[in-house]
Amino acid sequence: MQIRTEPLTPDAFAPFGEVLSADGAPDRLINAGLCGRYHDRAKLDFGPGGRAGISIFKAVPRSLPYTFDLLERHPEGSQAFIPMTDAPFLVIVAPDEGGRPGAPRAFLTRGDQAINLHHGTWHGVLTPLQEPGLFAVVDRIGTTPNLEEVILTHPMTVIS
Repeated sequence: MQIRTEPLTPDAFAPFGEVLSADGAPDRLINAGLCGRYHDRAKLDFGPGGRAGISIFKAVPRSLPYTFDLLERHPEGSQAFIPMTDAPFLVIVAPDEGGRPGAPRAFLTRGDQAINLHHGTWHGVLTPLQEPGLFAVVDRIGTTPNLEEVILTHPMTVIS
């Protein structure tokens, strides 16, 4: 089965999380008017007994068409992916259907966007489309399990 990429927009992505970008006017100016602050753009959630952690991920770039067979979710915390370059990346997400992933959707970032996935959101693996595939990731650090993975019976292919 194939799914087609769609642009990453706040409305389209809302069921899965937030799009982080500096679109539109800033909420306020700071630093003597030299810096626009786009305030409180993500609902970070680290669950009971968790804390915020910032990690650096370096992922191997992929290309379209891209075939995948793994979706995962983090039931106890949100997860934000913040690219450390201006290269676009692919975001695959799926709604939850009774504890299993539903029909996946594929979003293509513009390169100046980051995302925050709500806790429990099914998603594909980190999928940069160019080198170096470098991201800051803000997610839950804790001692309880926070990863569920599902191998799809039938791999799916993302096309542009």
